[in-house]
Amino acid sequence: MNRESFAAGERLVSPAYVRQGCEARRSHEHLIRLLLEKGKCPENGWDESTLELFLHELAIMDSNNFLGNCGVGEREGRVASALVARRHYRFIHGIGRSGDISAVQPKAAGSSLLNKITNSLVLDIIKLAGVHTIANCFVVPMATGMSLTLCFLTLRHKRPKAKYIIWPRIDQKSCFKSMITAGFEPVVIENVLEGDELRTDLQAVKAKVQELGPDNILCIHSTTSCFAPRVPDRLEELAVICADFGIPHIVNNAYGVQSSKCMHLIQQEMFSYLSNQIKKLSEAYNERLLHTPHNPISLAVTLKTLDKHHDKAVTQLGSMLFTRQVSGARVVPLGSVQTVSGYTFRGFMSHTNNYPCAYLNAASAIGMKMQDVDLFIKRLDMCLKTVRKEQSKESDDNYDKTEDVDIEEMALKLDNVLLDTHQDASS
Repeated sequence: MNRESFAAGERLVSPAYVRQGCEARRSHEHLIRLLLEKGKCPENGWDESTLELFLHELAIMDSNNFLGNCGVGEREGRVASALVARRHYRFIHGIGRSGDISAVQPKAAGSSLLNKITNSLVLDIIKLAGVHTIANCFVVPMATGMSLTLCFLTLRHKRPKAKYIIWPRIDQKSCFKSMITAGFEPVVIENVLEGDELRTDLQAVKAKVQELGPDNILCIHSTTSCFAPRVPDRLEELAVICADFGIPHIVNNAYGVQSSKCMHLIQQEMFSYLSNQIKKLSEAYNERLLHTPHNPISLAVTLKTLDKHHDKAVTQLGSMLFTRQVSGARVVPLGSVQTVSGYTFRGFMSHTNNYPCAYLNAASAIGMKMQDVDLFIKRLDMCLKTVRKEQSKESDDNYDKTEDVDIEEMALKLDNVLLDTHQDASS
């Protein structure tokens, strides 16, 4: 409603009440105006009514929502399901023009405005996360692999002779396949073991650049976010190598934006708590928490006492955690072999051919609560006890496992009750 509509409403309802309602609307409009003027994240988050008002007003700026619209073009915004239309706030037409995703779409002014403000907000968030020199960005609906592939294909036009990508090993299929899909040959650089940590082998990278020749190398492809004991690549040192040889540097920073701005809070609240609890539990089973100070998110604990029997015990632990509704934790046995796009990796998932021991990963990320850590430790403790018991009795033919199964089922039910109680308390 605009000023004229409110004035007309005063003939039906007390003018004092109407003016009060008008002021309430202006408070919403003030927030919207500040967002459009500054293009930055507001200090205080909006309530749902402001968000919905903004989205609805943008949607009616798109031609498919015009009253009496008659669309006869090749690409008109039409939707068969009203449910789908409501789910997307009637943003049906889309953004961009042919060949330019950032261009303003004349028939979708509202969608184009939403796209521009989204890009502006993401740019502001990245700057808040610590990347102050960033000049521009745009949001596209693509995951890690395809985003990397497009980066490599873009570089191809600038480096037509290049056919190699130097890649410090990280056992994530999507980033490896992205290089193959783009038509380049990955040159895998094995990591070096420093203490418990797996770190970038800078000497091997530099030697490979000199061996292949800078003109034949598309880029160095490094990684920030990873599972311990792998730690983020030595980005600054790699950047120096790239600058010295005139080679582009592509950084896979998936999940990494949170590290600078947000992760320091997690490390002081939640990361330290998770680390301490895992350390206590591991020591009770003659294991230890791996020392990986250069990884601010992921932790790893040894599984030597399980691995010395056989890999089955290690994988069994992972299966038990999964069936007990522990998500995100993963076990890494020794000697796993995986072939990806024709390349064979020994010790797959451990980011190196020969890590000294099997281990279990857990991570502290945004949103984790103390009760999540407590419940994870409790379930991990139960699983370790069960695996140990089965190891000690698997040779006993007279041993009846039915009793253990009943205990497991009872424990799982008790855990679910505790989880529901924690969630109710949090809400």
